[in-house]
Formats: sequence, structure tokens, C-alpha cells
Amino acid sequence: MGRQSTAKPGARRPTSSAAAPAKAAGTAKAKPKPAKSAKPKSAKRTKPATASARTASATATAGRTRRPFPGRGLLRAIGAEYSRVSAHPLTTYYIILISVVALTCLGLVMVLSASSITSYDGGEGSSFAYFNKQAGFAGVGFALLIAASFVPLTMWKRLAWWAMGLGVLMQAAVFVPGLGKATKGNANWIQIGGFQLQPSEFLKIALAVWLGCVLANKFGKMTTFSHAMIPVVPGIAAAVGLVVAGNDLGTALVLMAMALACLFIGAFPGKYFALLALGLGAVTAFFVFSSENRLNRLTTVITGHSDQSAIDVTGQAWQSNHGLFSLASGGWFGVGLGASREKWSWLPEAHNDFIFAIIGEELGLAGTLAVILVFAMLAFGLIRVMVRSTSLFVTITTAGLFAWLIGQAAINIGVVAGLLPVIGLPLPFVSYGGSSIIASLLAVGVLLSFARTEEGAADAIRAHKDRVRSSFGVLAKKVRK
Repeated sequence: MGRQSTAKPGARRPTSSAAAPAKAAGTAKAKPKPAKSAKPKSAKRTKPATASARTASATATAGRTRRPFPGRGLLRAIGAEYSRVSAHPLTTYYIILISVVALTCLGLVMVLSASSITSYDGGEGSSFAYFNKQAGFAGVGFALLIAASFVPLTMWKRLAWWAMGLGVLMQAAVFVPGLGKATKGNANWIQIGGFQLQPSEFLKIALAVWLGCVLANKFGKMTTFSHAMIPVVPGIAAAVGLVVAGNDLGTALVLMAMALACLFIGAFPGKYFALLALGLGAVTAFFVFSSENRLNRLTTVITGHSDQSAIDVTGQAWQSNHGLFSLASGGWFGVGLGASREKWSWLPEAHNDFIFAIIGEELGLAGTLAVILVFAMLAFGLIRVMVRSTSLFVTITTAGLFAWLIGQAAINIGVVAGLLPVIGLPLPFVSYGGSSIIASLLAVGVLLSFARTEEGAADAIRAHKDRVRSSFGVLAKKVRK
């Protein structure tokens, strides 16, 4: 018997591959399945970030969202403008000129205020007597300033030896009977007709220019003792010795400071520089300790005036104490211009050596700080001359004039503040004194002539003159119309 099929009659067996799609289609119709959403690759699970990573991420996010400092643009603009102005070849010239004009104008106002009582009560018959004289001296000084500012550099080098010789001769003339005159114990004046001249003020300019010329010529050649010392030491000794012989130790100290500044900048050999500095220090100590008056002044500073009474008119601390009283009573903004009480014969030399105290009393701390700021501005201008000049002669000479003008101002302010003993040095450009202001303004003329030698300064001056000339030409045409 053959094998019987187990399939039921009429049933079909799905044997071909075409049956699969039909089955799938039938299944899809019966129950549709939801489509799977496509996941991006970035959605893969990662390890949790560490604490340091989270902190770094937060910092980066904060840096991206931080608002800029509102004044940053203004500061950048100011910095760019400062760089532009600082690079201009005439910036140094105008810094020096504006500072000196400001100090001189302030000095005239304060001389009028501080000397009004002394001028009227002293037999002058007018409260403007000292002011009128000081204004005349300032006029002469500015005329010399303008003339000196046009002197070429080569001319100053040619005049150096002549200026030094004339300065020493004039200083020696104070000892000639009938010509020299002693004032308040100092034989440091020459009487010419109705005028008195203080040669030591002009000797300062001569010494600075002479040392600049000599040290610039000897630069790199001072290898032996004789080559280094001659003629430098004899010239310094002559200038300082004649001033000290006239009993003016304050001016002698300024001359010493000028000499040391010039020698230091002029690369004077170190061992010889130390020897010369020790010698000048020994001379200073000798003249301080050999004078009872100078020693008492030094003692009052060391003891803080504790051994002196504020009401002792003959005491060494009288002037210093009343200088401090004047500063203290001024407060922040002063008692008002012309309203000083110390100038009513309480403070000696109120219009001269102690004029800074009157400034503090009438204009207050604000006024004294303004004066110091202008002197700092002048010092900045002198430093620019030294740094930007390519001439060693200019650098050395400017260093000496810096030690004079800025150093003497610092000493004067220190004396008024009670930090230094009274040595009788005026405040440059501000204190009353004909020789002082004329010599100081002449020195500024020398500095301005140095500033004009800065690279590009000549072209800038020429362009400025052309602009001024064209401006006047335009105005003239408008006037004709």
C-alpha cells in the first residue's frame, strides 16, 4: 500500500518564498506595529562628569556670559591718547614750560599775600612793594628764559668754561670790601648800585653746564686718578669752598648734590666717586659741628622741638614751630587767600623761605599737594630730557639742574614740615628773591633748549610756526574784506 498523505483535502502548503510577504502583509494589516524612533549618535550614555570638569565648564560658561567692564573702553582710549601725546617730540618742552609758568604765577600771588603786612609795615609804604619787585624780577627771568631756549647745543658747550670762570670770580667778589655785602650772617651778596645780586644762584647753572661738558669729553677715559680728578675736583672745590667761606652752608649743600648727581650720571669711577662723596660729607660735618647755631638747629629737629618753647622768640624752634602752626591751621582747604594769621609778624621770612607754610595756611592741604604735584610734573619733564636725549652732555647737565631745582624744593618743603633743620633755602619759582627767580628761570631756558634737540622737535616747531603763520594770514584776509 502506498503512503497516505496526512494533509486535509483542499489545504495548500506554503513552500515558496512568495508566501512570506503575503503572510507579512496579512500580519501588518491585522496589527500594525509602531515605528522605532531614530536615536542620534550623541544620545549615547556617557559617564557622569567629575567635579573639576563641572567647575571648568561652569567657569567657561560664566566667562562667555560675563558683561564687560563699563569703563574699559574709556581706559583704553585714555591710554591710547597718553601714548600719542607722550610720543610727540614737543611734549617734554611743554611739560617743563607749563610747570614753571604755573609755579611762577602761584609764587607771585603768594608773595603778594605773604608780604603785604611786612611790605607796608617795613617802611615801603605799600602792600604791593615786594610784589612789584618780584614781578619785575620774573619779567627779567622770562626774557632770559626765552633767549636761552634758542641757544644751540654747541654754544652751551663753548660757553661752559667761560661760565664757570665768571661764576667763580663773581662768587669771590663777595669778599671784596665795598662790593660784597653780608646779609643775616651770610657774606653771599654783591651790591651794585641800588641792587643786590647773589652770585651763588648763577654759579649753580655754571657748575652744571661745566660738569656736563667736562664729563662728556672725559667719558670712558677716566682710568687713572689724575685723569679722573682733574679738573673735576678743583672746580667743585672752588665753587663749594667759596660759598662755604661766605657762611652759606645751605647753598653749598645744593652745589654738592649737583656735583654728585653729575658725577653719578657721567659714569665717574666708583672708587673715586666714593672718595669724593666721603670728602664732601666730612666737610659738611665739620661746618655743622663747628657752629653752635647750626648744631642747635640740628638738635631741635632730632628732639622734635621738645626742648624749645613755642613762645620763646629767641629760641631756635620759633620759626619751625610757627611754620607747623601755619600748616596745621590751614586744614583741608585753608583759611582763604590773604587771610593768613602767621604772616602778621609771627612767622619770620613768611614771603621767602617759609612761603610754603603760608600756602598751607591759606590754601590748605589741597594747595600744598597741588604745589607738590606741579613740582613732580616738572621732575617728570626733566627725567624725560635725560632719558630721551642722545647727547651725554645734555643728560649730565640736566641731572645737575634736576638736583638743584627738585632737590632744593624737597629740602625747603622738608624744612617747613619740620623734618629738616632750617638752612635758609628758598622754594624755587615761588619764594621771594630776585637772584633766585632770575637764575631759576634762566636754568629752565637751558633745559628748554635741550628739549628742542629731541628727535623730531625741530620739524614739529617748524610745522607749528607754519600753522601759526597761515592762521594769521587767514585773519589778515578777513580783516581786509
